[in-house]
Amino acid sequence: MSEKIIKRAGEVIAEKINNSAQNFCTLALINTDGYPYTTTISIKKADGIRWLILTTGKSAKTDMIERCNKASICVNAAEYHIALTGTIELLTDPDVKKELWNDNMKEYYSGWDDPNYCVLKFTTERYSLLVDWQEARGSLT
Repeated sequence: MSEKIIKRAGEVIAEKINNSAQNFCTLALINTDGYPYTTTISIKKADGIRWLILTTGKSAKTDMIERCNKASICVNAAEYHIALTGTIELLTDPDVKKELWNDNMKEYYSGWDDPNYCVLKFTTERYSLLVDWQEARGSLT
């Protein structure tokens, strides 16, 4: 049963990525004072619930990630609740940054090589899912 729910949760995330007006999630980090910090961020790419790729600007949150790589992501709506816990890292590979770049980002960054343009990779370790009124909890590691 869990495999079916995990697969469906991955499909929900893929649907969000394909809908640029709805492709966001919440990202929770640990701030430099050791307290939770939550922000909204866009999902750009995913492999089901195994990993998600996000883009953002260099800011306090990237400083937090460099200090503590523990994170949580929540994707939710009235029909589903997808809570993922794991680790997050900054990706610096120029090919990845180029691949995820789009012209809508020109409003915020000068180009894919702008040092303020950051790509993040979240890797799931544990999940708590409620999708299609079915629940699943567990670990991917």
